[in-house]
Amino acid sequence: QVQLVESGGGLVQAGGSLRLSCAASGRTFSSYSMGWFRQAPGKEREFVAHITRTGQGTVYVDSVKGRFTISRDNTKNTMYLQMNSLKPEDTAKYYCAQLKGGGSYDVPAGYDYWGQGTQVTVSS
Repeated sequence: QVQLVESGGGLVQAGGSLRLSCAASGRTFSSYSMGWFRQAPGKEREFVAHITRTGQGTVYVDSVKGRFTISRDNTKNTMYLQMNSLKPEDTAKYYCAQLKGGGSYDVPAGYDYWGQGTQVTVSS
């Protein structure tokens, strides 16, 4: 049984920083690419960032490029999302997910396991 647990969310002022973590268990973490998504109230779940199994490849949605950094530590079975220069429009619930075989990295349907999410609120 795969389990993904996010942490690190909270309330921060615009321009501030947060670091999200995603702790994984249940299958070999280093064998799977991972992603971060976010969902604001009344909106669809949106792709934020993706990282390959080794961590050498990363992709970001344009709106977070230069501000967010995705990383992973396979020795700790953990993925991270460092968020800097936060904006009110970054307010959402953030989810980590594990890519399934053959899945597209930038859509929710490409992932087969999800965490419960962690709330990020950025005040202006």
